[in-house]
Amino acid sequence: MAFNDDEKPSASNIGRTKGLVTIKQAKYFKDDAALTTDTVTAEVEINATSSTVVREGLDLVAVLDVSGTMAEEKLESMKKAMVFVIMKLTPVDRLSIVTFSDGATRLNPLRSMTTAAQNDLKALVDGLEARGATNIKAGLEIGLAVLADRVHTKARTANIFLMSDGHQNAGDARQVNPGQVTIYSFGFGQHTDHQLMSDIAKRSPGGTFSSVPDGSKVSIPFSQLLGGLLTVVAQDVELTLTPKKDEGDVDTIVVAPGTDYKTTTDAATGVVTITFGTLFAGEGRRVVITLTLKDVSATDNEEYNAPLAEAQHSFTAQGRPREAQVPQDIQIKRTPTPSQAPGASSKARQVQAEIARRQHAEAIRQARLLADDGLLDDARSTLVDAQKALDSIVLDDGKKLVSSLRAELAQLIKLMETKEIYEAQGRAYALASETSHGRQRYSARGGDEDGDVRLFATPRMDTYREQAKNFEKDPTAPVPTADEDVKQEILANPISAVSTELAYHLRMAIQALQAIEKIVAPST
Repeated sequence: MAFNDDEKPSASNIGRTKGLVTIKQAKYFKDDAALTTDTVTAEVEINATSSTVVREGLDLVAVLDVSGTMAEEKLESMKKAMVFVIMKLTPVDRLSIVTFSDGATRLNPLRSMTTAAQNDLKALVDGLEARGATNIKAGLEIGLAVLADRVHTKARTANIFLMSDGHQNAGDARQVNPGQVTIYSFGFGQHTDHQLMSDIAKRSPGGTFSSVPDGSKVSIPFSQLLGGLLTVVAQDVELTLTPKKDEGDVDTIVVAPGTDYKTTTDAATGVVTITFGTLFAGEGRRVVITLTLKDVSATDNEEYNAPLAEAQHSFTAQGRPREAQVPQDIQIKRTPTPSQAPGASSKARQVQAEIARRQHAEAIRQARLLADDGLLDDARSTLVDAQKALDSIVLDDGKKLVSSLRAELAQLIKLMETKEIYEAQGRAYALASETSHGRQRYSARGGDEDGDVRLFATPRMDTYREQAKNFEKDPTAPVPTADEDVKQEILANPISAVSTELAYHLRMAIQALQAIEKIVAPST
């Protein structure tokens, strides 16, 4: 059966694409390098605009578990969460609902979320009943088919919310190919196969796994990922790193581990390409690279600025062709008397902090593997060592990162206290942390407490979290639409509608001045 009956949506919120995604000047772990063979660790960062005035249209398929174990409280929580999602969407956005138990059923085609469609879908959600087994594979296959068979795809993002509270009983959902569809999975309760749900999300581009412990409100994690999906400013985001082998000082570029994004290296040229997929407004991606430098001591004996590589990003937006952006030079001072110690600058400390965060994430993974083997004492010891390693991080912009990392470790140590606690919540918390760090994207690590770790959360996510909390208290109160959220953001910051392009042209002017300065410097 072909699902080529998706409803034609309203036009997306369109505008100029200049400056939607920008690249920062590279930062370096140390301030200089030797004239002899040396290595340089650098960080390249790209950022999406914080403005939500323009965005891509959202195509969302909610794939919901309605098996027997979802009865009563869990089902009611899921229904309430779906009503919140429906009320946030606008005619630019489309929603389809797929349910699964023994098999899977598409309840409706992708519909543009007009007021009439919202009422219809709320009625469908209200009629959901829980019975039968848990065939996650069937639900996922139907959800992906709905998106694969779309007629209207221009300037639209394809996403799935997959929620389950149990173990699959037919086939293996890990074997389902998500293609270019991003899957956000939510494991509800201690009896969920959290490893499976995490694996499903990680197989998709940019997907994350969120943990929803028993008794939690599903609308809280749903709302925050929705806050991202309703602010997608760019798709197909790529970063290319081109080593300057012939005219420069570099031999090789190697991307450091610690990110789950697809990375390819051209064997002939050494060009590295990293594919990020979509970026939400306010999101960023940091790439840490190690550059191996040639020995130039035989021909150079004085310090100079060495060209190493060129970083360039590209993206698509609003259905327009991919356009490569202005490249950023990567270079470092080479000197006969290098310090070789970590740099003392603010930028060097930021690189150190990013490296430490990746080591922190790896410590969580190692602790989870130890806990899975029943070695809880060793797992906690690994996390304690990771806590001590955070003592060396010093940042100029406050302690928000360090505080979040500490909170994450402290919570995990508690959740690895006993086998029972670990099985109930600890494994899910660790898996959610891992996908969040690997994707540099927010995921709910467990519940809706005020102490929830907010790493990678965007401003719109924070707003939706508070709205969802209020909705849980009073579901009859009106919920602002995504369009109304944008209006409030403009009122709070009137120049937001033009700030992105103004910032873009300012950066271009600064780079032009810097280029002129390089040209005239030798003659001054």
